[in-house]
Amino acid sequence: MRTDTGQVINLADYQPTEFVLERVDLTFELDPTETKVEARLIFHRREGVDPKAPLVLDGDELTLSGLLFDQMEMPADQYTATPESLTVRDLPASDPFELTITTIINPEANTKLMGLYRTGGIYCTQCEAEGFRRITYFLDRPDVLAPYTVNIIAEKAANPLLLSNGNFLGGAGYGEGKHFAAWFDPHPKPSYLFALVAGDLGVIEDSFTTMSGREVALKIYVEHGKEPRAAYAMDALKRSMKWDEEVFGREYDLDIFMIVAVSDFNMGAMENKGLNVFNDKYVLADPETATDSDYANIEAIIAHEYFHNWTGNRITCRDWFQLCLKEGLTVFRDHEFSADQRSRPVKRIAEVRHLKSEQFPEDAGPLAHPVRPTKYREINNFYTTTVYEKGSEVTRMIATLLGKETFKKGMDLYFDRHDGQAVTIEDFVKCFKDASGRDLTQFSLWYHQAGTPLVTASGSYDAAAKAFSLSLEQMIPATPGQSDKQPMHIPLNLQLFAEDGAAIAPTSVESAEYTGTILHLTERTQTAVFHGIQTRPVISINRSFSAPINLHFDQSPADLALLARHETDHFACWQALTDLALPNLLKAARDAREGNPVGCETTFVDSLVAAAADESLEPAFRAQALALPSEADIARELGGNNDPDAIHAGRQAVMKQVADAGRDTFAALYHSMTTPGTFSPDATSAGRRALRNAALTYLSYAENSPVRAKAAFDAANNMTDLLHALTLLAHRFPDSAEAAEALSTFRDRFSENALVIDKWFSVQATIPGGGTLDRVLKLMENPLFKRTNPNRVRSLVGTYVFANPTGFGRADGEGYRFLAREILDIDRRNPQLAARILTSMRSWRSLEPVRQDHARAALLEIERAAELSTDVRDIVERTLKG
Repeated sequence: MRTDTGQVINLADYQPTEFVLERVDLTFELDPTETKVEARLIFHRREGVDPKAPLVLDGDELTLSGLLFDQMEMPADQYTATPESLTVRDLPASDPFELTITTIINPEANTKLMGLYRTGGIYCTQCEAEGFRRITYFLDRPDVLAPYTVNIIAEKAANPLLLSNGNFLGGAGYGEGKHFAAWFDPHPKPSYLFALVAGDLGVIEDSFTTMSGREVALKIYVEHGKEPRAAYAMDALKRSMKWDEEVFGREYDLDIFMIVAVSDFNMGAMENKGLNVFNDKYVLADPETATDSDYANIEAIIAHEYFHNWTGNRITCRDWFQLCLKEGLTVFRDHEFSADQRSRPVKRIAEVRHLKSEQFPEDAGPLAHPVRPTKYREINNFYTTTVYEKGSEVTRMIATLLGKETFKKGMDLYFDRHDGQAVTIEDFVKCFKDASGRDLTQFSLWYHQAGTPLVTASGSYDAAAKAFSLSLEQMIPATPGQSDKQPMHIPLNLQLFAEDGAAIAPTSVESAEYTGTILHLTERTQTAVFHGIQTRPVISINRSFSAPINLHFDQSPADLALLARHETDHFACWQALTDLALPNLLKAARDAREGNPVGCETTFVDSLVAAAADESLEPAFRAQALALPSEADIARELGGNNDPDAIHAGRQAVMKQVADAGRDTFAALYHSMTTPGTFSPDATSAGRRALRNAALTYLSYAENSPVRAKAAFDAANNMTDLLHALTLLAHRFPDSAEAAEALSTFRDRFSENALVIDKWFSVQATIPGGGTLDRVLKLMENPLFKRTNPNRVRSLVGTYVFANPTGFGRADGEGYRFLAREILDIDRRNPQLAARILTSMRSWRSLEPVRQDHARAALLEIERAAELSTDVRDIVERTLKG
């Protein structure tokens, strides 16, 4: 494990490589502990650089076994090899030359799961961001692109399958008991997109005919016996390919597209050219083992990785500072795909829930950074919700500003202009500027300034002038390294409503750019005057969440209730219900902390129950409306001095009052929202299940008994209903005989299915209350828990620290001390996993003083450890400093 403090990399220091890589030929002789890697690399010196400059290649824990120059052994005085680099001197000034580098690596011992590793008998690679340098010495950066030829040699019995990027060239026997396979990828790619998989796996096969008439072979590889559970992934893949052709005009470009599902994987999935490698949780599904959320995630992530073929692979990043150019853009594309496949408003609500629960706290804490950072110490730590989700929102705002047709022109120009290149944010934005003629200089601040803008709004109506004035002020809070912020270009989707719920169209708008329904906020303070308004309007601001902002706009409960009833933008309708709920939840948390009785406004309760009963609204939307803001949402809104126990108690009291008021409605929904017949993961059926289970949740509060939830558990014929009932029993009635029996039954039924057992771990890790830590510690001794598997660690340890505020945030600090011990243990095996779990401490300064002191002590314990990976040291130091 590297334990250096890590060199800070600055965007301002970017320089092209002094040598151009023309071609890569790789030969792997696979062995569990002694894999031989031969890399034949053809270079030429870039024109205009120092003719005496050496070639410096990256390495990570490598040992050089051999080095040839133009097929001749290189003299020892012409190179220097260390585990971290290979420096070659006295190279030609202009002519191309060939280096043949041989390394010996140990895939079995590679617990970092970066580079080439072997797990469960399968050889697998993960090279993004800097894993290729763990395979061979290389110019391991995204702006070094070349075509690859790959030869793989291995024992045939153990490894009948030999896969790599590109098109299959052929294979044959190779001596006694061995065979080889050759692959060629004609599309120049960076090393982070290299992939190799070898072993013994089952496969499902299909094909797709592209819009130009080419037939593409589709293959998904999984563990033997699990092939039927990959059928939905295959269906999602074919729908993704068709959608990308129809919406973005992007056709697939190889003869074959492959997905391999593995059980030990640090990430969700990886878009390697033509050979995607997936965490098996995002491939395998059937009604008995996968929830509706699992199906939706599989669909979205299959699409995301496929869409990378153009936004990330064909056009890649010049450097890692441009990471949002592939990730944020591709998240936007997969969100649009899912919205078209399912319900657009419900999908938008889910996106914003995720953004607010994960990215907003990141933007407000010590780990805040711009969508395009200007420096980093460990690039693995910048695969963040800011890069992905906020990056997606920035792309969405470009589409909002320009309109659908002009946005499409900008994307087409981007694909045409930069195909086969490694590019920057400036290259991307310029395509939209050139396509639209619009100056996007101020808008580009969204890429460069960290922090979530706060927009404060106030309105006044002049009855005599028939005019409504909307005053807006924007403020971007200080963030680490950025104290002075400039006003942003914020597109606000607005609609005015009359008191009878009818939409109002102004005759003109003064003192602001107003296009369609978009008001362009570009100044620090700005007032727009809407003329031709015959009655006092109720205004809906930031409809469809047109900009990722915090909005402060004091509206009466009556006005919010009107929007909840009449808004035609269903996201804004949901937002109005949320804005009704939040003051009640915040007051409940304060009352619970002070020991006061908790009471809710009638308008809020009545509006929520009315929305639940409104059959004109789709069931999935009603389920989202009934899912009140979470404890983490409440903590974020409170801002500081937070007591997790009081927040939990207050929210429980509010849930109880809503449940009592709507008991008859929830009982009717529970009985009516059934899904008869064979299980289907389609959006309509999933929405009915979601609403039925939301009703069951409220009934558990109204009845205060585990009986109904246990009956639901016993009757469930799919994992969605089974898991929801189990969660209700464990969380609402953890000491009941019903909960104990359900947990035991679930474990026994699914003990052979690791992905389902992950759900069992997570349910117990999120049981509210300080006693859950003892349960977690006991579960870590369970034979079903594997410390070496990232999914198991995330399901138990990760879920406990990220998703259990009262359990993790114990007042005695034991939860924080547990985290410190676990981070130091995980870091020895898998620094990337440890660093990501440690980000659970990003909001520690918002805690009340006693918990804050305990959290700081735990962070200091980690920081003072004798050996820390660069990944963890970077996170802990920034978390303490911020």
